[in-house]
Amino acid sequence: MSQTEAGVESEPSTLAKSAPALTGKISWNAIAVFILLHLACLAAFFTEISWYVLILCGASYLVQMIGITVGYHRLFAHRSFKTSRPVQFLLACLGCSASQSGPSWWVARHRHHHRVSDTEADIHSPVAHGFWWSHCGWILSSDSDGTDADFVKDLKRYPEIRWLDRYFWVPPLVLAGLCFLLGGWSGLIWGFLISTVLTHHATFTVNSICHVWGRQRYATGDASRNNFLVALLTLGEGWHNNHHHYQSSAKQGVRWWEIDVSYYLIRLLACFRCVWHVRTPPKKGEATDSEQHSREVVDARN
Repeated sequence: MSQTEAGVESEPSTLAKSAPALTGKISWNAIAVFILLHLACLAAFFTEISWYVLILCGASYLVQMIGITVGYHRLFAHRSFKTSRPVQFLLACLGCSASQSGPSWWVARHRHHHRVSDTEADIHSPVAHGFWWSHCGWILSSDSDGTDADFVKDLKRYPEIRWLDRYFWVPPLVLAGLCFLLGGWSGLIWGFLISTVLTHHATFTVNSICHVWGRQRYATGDASRNNFLVALLTLGEGWHNNHHHYQSSAKQGVRWWEIDVSYYLIRLLACFRCVWHVRTPPKKGEATDSEQHSREVVDARN
């Protein structure tokens, strides 16, 4: 099996160079989907609620969140570990199942965020654009449309990733169908609809809450913060200031008490040789490379 590779990008893309002003123009299609998804959750009041469907909801939430945190974020956006093509595709499918668009769109937006964090060009910065815009307003705007190809040339090498970018709705449809088969209408509502809404807002808290409330351990030149509650909700993504300092590290909870479930899962996969070359922050006594880590972005040209 071939493995994924990464390097370091030395030049900003067109999007980062031009830093266009945000228009704030409403995307009515995005708003319609957003509202309908939330309204559909109200059907929970008209269906049976049992421990079974609540467990199904929790399991679906974990699957979707793992796809975002381990797949979209730590593998694709930062290449913090290497893996085989089949495992890479599986993680991409899990990420897609969270209904947050395809891998390339998500990764391009995230890499751009790191390049221009908390400046006017950062589309989901609460410092530059306000809390609610950073939480969910930006995805309801046409400013979030499109994918900057310069940021994701490394992903475009893989035909299976290009396929998911085009048919990103397939994994959510499969997850919805599976939830319906396992629990009927209650399974669909709790296992897919409610879990998806919860996954969305938990992910959004990293953009909003973790740039407003929490502790800054490192001077990263932006407003990123560590937030314990967000870390619990997002399987470790809440150690956001740590992440902005050591961007290429698969381990975001750098202290023993900083719970990072996503990293524990990556280490478990490493034990079974499903992943390898897992990157972590430098140990004490080693030559410091924090400046390199804090600026590191995957080379999209390789």
